[in-house]
Amino acid sequence: MPSRLRWWVLTLLFLGTTVNYLDRMILGILLPEIRKDFPIDDITYGQVSAAFQFAYTIGFLIAGKVIDQIGTRVGYSISILWWSVAAAAHAFMGSALSFGAARGLLGLGEAGNFPAAIKSVGEWFPKKDRAFATGVFNSGTTVASIFGPIFFLYMTASYGWRACFLITGASGLVVLVLWMMVRQQPPPQDDDEPTAAKLSWKQVAGFRETWGFSLAKFFSDPVWWFYLYWLPPYFYNVRHFDLKQVSWAFPVIYSTAGIGSIAGGWLSGYFLRQGWPVARARKTALAIPAACMPIAASAVLFDNPAIAIVLISLATAAHQAWSANLYTTVSDVFPKSAVASATGIGASVGGLGGVIFSTLLPGYIVTYFGYVPMFCIMGVFHLIGLFCLDRFMGDLKPIALSPKAL
Repeated sequence: MPSRLRWWVLTLLFLGTTVNYLDRMILGILLPEIRKDFPIDDITYGQVSAAFQFAYTIGFLIAGKVIDQIGTRVGYSISILWWSVAAAAHAFMGSALSFGAARGLLGLGEAGNFPAAIKSVGEWFPKKDRAFATGVFNSGTTVASIFGPIFFLYMTASYGWRACFLITGASGLVVLVLWMMVRQQPPPQDDDEPTAAKLSWKQVAGFRETWGFSLAKFFSDPVWWFYLYWLPPYFYNVRHFDLKQVSWAFPVIYSTAGIGSIAGGWLSGYFLRQGWPVARARKTALAIPAACMPIAASAVLFDNPAIAIVLISLATAAHQAWSANLYTTVSDVFPKSAVASATGIGASVGGLGGVIFSTLLPGYIVTYFGYVPMFCIMGVFHLIGLFCLDRFMGDLKPIALSPKAL
């Protein structure tokens, strides 16, 4: 039963992540329709997106600490309830300012998804399977991007853009009910740490490993957010796609990303099964996608839309392969009691990078200089993140704890 149950838990994490990302991407997809009701230019769009990103950044600091204290079952439930209500609230907004407020509330709630999911994977799966499990639930981000545009296109044509926000909010409540029905405790894993260390948030923040993970997130997270926020207006304004063309381009791009997420998690697990040390396995699985990003960024230089979509697909797949392994490094080095806190700190720093490089700056750079500089910047960030991780996280061995921490 525990073996079967862990896959059900993983399914719920996948569903939660899928709904979580539907709520995030919906604004960019429906932007042409929303602009018919009230004006949102590129700078304003960047500011509205920044409201989400800033609140998301702050929310991570809170969510990681709270989830480590009260557990994944209750902590994740609170997060899902919060973001579902905030998502539905968008349907009643009528200005860029009110949209920004709703996006901020959404960001606070959605910050709980990844700390809870990473901690749950650490509780339910052994080390050799964690990157794969992370890749599976993280592929929910890409499934949302595959089916979301098609779904939103149909719903907008039939019922208007406001109905889309109500439906995504209701979907979160369904996941909440299913999650609350899981009452069993996760079984101990064969490779659990021998001592169940209890670390405070302040102690977790003091480790070099936390900041290695955090810096890697700071440089790599903005890339994903840039593609998530700015691909729709890029396709609309530069490539002159309409809503129907966007609805098929995104499934192609994010289907590839989903493959990258699962394949990236599988790859490091494969290396571990071949007897590789954890550090070599994880870092190799991180280096391969990082090396793909400069190639993928050249998409902005090609006039042919098919070539551009192929290269953008490479970027999203490489990032998701990277992400599956980067998140897993936290459970490699920290005791389970500190995984959500470490994830929350790192993701908060990543969110700060997102505020700077994927919401505020692009609005101005795109307006005055176009998209080429932004694509070029995004092409090198993963390599910088890999360097930081290597310098600060070292050999990815479990952290050495002083007797006072035990």
